[in-house]
Amino acid sequence: MNALISAFKDKQKIMFANEGRLLKKSFFGLLILALAFQTGEFGDLVRQSMVDAYLAVSVFVGFTLIVFIGLDSLTNFDIGSFLDKTKKLHVPIASFLGAIPGCGGAIIVVTQYIQGRISFGSLVAVLTATMGDAAFLILAMEPSIGLLIFCLGAVVGTISGYLVDLIHGADFMMTSSKIEIEFEKLKKTFVSKFNLFWLILFVPGFFIGLLLAFQVDVDKLFLLPQHISIVLILGSAGAILSIFMWSLNPLSDFQCSTDKSRGFVSRVVDTTNFVTTWVISGFLVFEIFMYFTNLDLKMFFDLWLPFVPLVAILFGFLPGCGPQIVIATFYLNGYIPLSAELGNAISNDGDALFPAIALAPKAAIMATIYSAFPAIIVAYSYMFFFE
Repeated sequence: MNALISAFKDKQKIMFANEGRLLKKSFFGLLILALAFQTGEFGDLVRQSMVDAYLAVSVFVGFTLIVFIGLDSLTNFDIGSFLDKTKKLHVPIASFLGAIPGCGGAIIVVTQYIQGRISFGSLVAVLTATMGDAAFLILAMEPSIGLLIFCLGAVVGTISGYLVDLIHGADFMMTSSKIEIEFEKLKKTFVSKFNLFWLILFVPGFFIGLLLAFQVDVDKLFLLPQHISIVLILGSAGAILSIFMWSLNPLSDFQCSTDKSRGFVSRVVDTTNFVTTWVISGFLVFEIFMYFTNLDLKMFFDLWLPFVPLVAILFGFLPGCGPQIVIATFYLNGYIPLSAELGNAISNDGDALFPAIALAPKAAIMATIYSAFPAIIVAYSYMFFFE
């Protein structure tokens, strides 16, 4: 009887958590859509920002996700078993898995630490190397920089992990918990019904995005009348549908991007929608701020340049991928230097910090603090020698 009552209470907690999350997402999505339907110059600015975000960023993020999540879905590689057989190489393996775009590899490494199978140095290595879903954004827009961050994260994470184990020993803060990360049983959601419409917009949107990237005037290419813009129509429709689907998705962004038991298409669509919403938010922060203040942000950041990497590193301490996507958007728009993006990429832990905080809070906080040291060294070294 007590077990039934406990199960009922757990189910109620999950239900209330889902409702609260959905309410917040719906309000945020509704706010963006309300801004998009404003009239006049302000409305035009918001809509143009959404079009730019979708056709210049989101379609490439979606393509990148198709590649990475496709490879992830097609392979049945058992990382847990692999770690058990390679104990002497835990630190570089953890660092490599953390550097892989997305949060899946990092979360698996965190769960291995929670179960006492890898050292604290390996935890520091994976959290240092992880950039989370923001890596997809950088890879989609600047592949060479994305590859640089991948390699740098793997190397810095490995060095940091070995140093921590050397200082504290392999048994430092070792846990013996057998907790596994379990997701909600919901695999298909209400918004999954719109996946087909999403794909119908995404495919032509991707090719139009490619043409725009090569400075091709798409509307003139298709010989459209002046009052009809396929770029505006497709970009607006794609952005609005992405925000609509994200705001009504009852799953957390954490599950959307990491739950391998869900369908390949749903994982790609839901994760792209999450990234799209945050990219649009980042674009709107810039444009609305500029609209009402006329402040030259580039000059402002240049004036405070010595402190910009430090601020980006502090942003990296925030759990989740949303704030880090905003920082990546700052970089891609030319408002902050690469040194700041590198510092944020090393200091941020993506979604992997959530299970770490929930199940091993002391170790999670200490590992996050440790990741700040290589972030500061790398960011300011790059600034000093190359900027």
